[in-house]
Amino acid sequence: MIDPATVYGLTGAAVVGIGLYGFLSLRHLLRRVLAFNVVGSGIFLMFGAAGYRGAAVEADPVPQALIITGIVVALAATALAVGLILAYAGATGRRTLPEDDL
Repeated sequence: MIDPATVYGLTGAAVVGIGLYGFLSLRHLLRRVLAFNVVGSGIFLMFGAAGYRGAAVEADPVPQALIITGIVVALAATALAVGLILAYAGATGRRTLPEDDL
């Protein structure tokens, strides 16, 4: 049977890959922010898998603290990115960057 940490790690890697694909293939700026959040979620999942030490041993608090801190920072960065996108859309009337229209 496969170790749960391996399953979580592989799932995290798959989520990061899906997020990178979305980030590179989507033109709409809000969708890119969401894809970037998906990448972050995959990284948090891989951090959690890295902190797993077995069912009989207590969890390592350092990866848990990194994950909680990362979630808070990701929330703040997402709010900032959405604000910047709204300001850009208000100033230019566009939802994509000019180089994406080529």
